Amino acid sequence: MEKLKISFIGAGNMAASLIGGLLADGKAPATIHIADIDAERLGALRQRFAVTVCDSNRAAAEAADILVLAVKPQSLKGVAEEISDSVQKTQPLVISIAAGVREQAINRWLGGNVAVVRVMPNTPALIQTGASALYANDKVTAGQRNAAETILRAVGIALWLDDETGMDAVTALSGSCPAYFFLFMEAMEAAGRELGLDTDSARLLTLQTAFGATKMALESSKDCATLRQRVTSPGGTTEQALRVFEAGNLRGLIKEAVMAAAKRSEELARQFGKESE
Repeated sequence: MEKLKISFIGAGNMAASLIGGLLADGKAPATIHIADIDAERLGALRQRFAVTVCDSNRAAAEAADILVLAVKPQSLKGVAEEISDSVQKTQPLVISIAAGVREQAINRWLGGNVAVVRVMPNTPALIQTGASALYANDKVTAGQRNAAETILRAVGIALWLDDETGMDAVTALSGSCPAYFFLFMEAMEAAGRELGLDTDSARLLTLQTAFGATKMALESSKDCATLRQRVTSPGGTTEQALRVFEAGNLRGLIKEAVMAAAKRSEELARQFGKESE
């Protein structure tokens, strides 16, 4: 992994996060290349990380043992077709972090018979606390799987899926889930203000409590249901609040929301698939 050359096409926040994570893990800047249509963004990354800037997507592809496609889903087809000749010549491992675009379409745009790993990261990867799911096609070797996992573990946890259709569930659960928690925390802050707390106090108490609860869950061998029961005293304030949540069918509402996100993920995948035909 130390000597492998990694190229990024796309210089957005996720690419910057992955590069920062790799460098923190000891990856040499000279082994990382990056290309993007935005010269200002490229210059900022070169100044920040001392990585090599390529003058074209093709040059980035030809320099790579591992090629990370970090572009928006609607741009992926054009980029993939642009570099297909280069990919066919050098045969790198291709990692796509474009949401909703199936491996089959990516492979076809690249000319076929390409080792492709599709990844669904989430935004906490920007602060090295992400959760990513990976799916590899049958062209990916064991060594390439290890390399892909190493890259994503630089910004959080990484787990493999045996079936690509599981990406829709991952998108609904971890991919979209930061927004669900932000909404819950937003509502908690508002409730705190309604009870008379000032804005800063309501925010700090909400965020620190959310962080502490998550840390407790991560470090405990017990499941969330058990942890909830442990902090719920019979007849106490917590029990009263939880009764309101249950009466309002919070569980059912969460299930409905996650299912809606998964359904939309499936719809987008079909849409991208149709557009690629």
